[in-house]
Amino acid sequence: MTKLSVNINKIATLRNSRGGNNPDLIQSALKCEEFGAQGITVHPRPDERHIRYQDVFDLKEVIKTELNIEGNCKEQKFVSLVLANKPAQVTLVPDAEGQITSNHGWDTIKHQSYLKDMVGTFKEAGIRVSVFVDPKLEMIEAAAETGTDRIELYTEEYARRYTASCEEAILPYVSAAKRALEIGLGINAGHDLDLQNLNYFYSKIPGLLEVSIGHALICDALYLGLENTIQLYRRQLKAHIV
Repeated sequence: MTKLSVNINKIATLRNSRGGNNPDLIQSALKCEEFGAQGITVHPRPDERHIRYQDVFDLKEVIKTELNIEGNCKEQKFVSLVLANKPAQVTLVPDAEGQITSNHGWDTIKHQSYLKDMVGTFKEAGIRVSVFVDPKLEMIEAAAETGTDRIELYTEEYARRYTASCEEAILPYVSAAKRALEIGLGINAGHDLDLQNLNYFYSKIPGLLEVSIGHALICDALYLGLENTIQLYRRQLKAHIV
């Protein structure tokens, strides 16, 4: 079964825009779980423009599903945050300072030694590790050498090309997933997956364990309601319905 982890960064952005606690991030996360989310994802950044570091501590105290913390492990404050909270999973993302959103995977060849050290640090603390990668076979293979448990396939390119040709858009991801399975890596995916392209991706990617979705899901919730939206996304991960 492929799990749906809801990224709540956008809820935090809305809260922060007025300086108060409306919407309540913690209650929103609990509602996501109540409505069917099988995990909660947060991606704190150094400027705390959406998720605040304190939010992570507060969430860890109350959520009942898996907490996934994404971020750049080159930031010592991020590393300390993860080790202090011991989430179910940490996803290592190569964000540059001030980057609006994630836009590429790790060069797991160039940064292999560094990633190996960081993966070891988190695994020693009992945390499952996922490394954010582009769907390139050489990056998948080098990711395995870091000791990571999983990879997260960066799916923006798939989403961008989906409308023009879903068959062509999915090809590199299928190859990447097959290779990952051959060398013992678990497979996650995320970025720009939505109600239009998610089911096709799910139906074609072997061994898909988890998708992390935030922006599209929260946008859909404005029109469809949060409970209904989460159920619609869950439905995309249950059968081939395209």
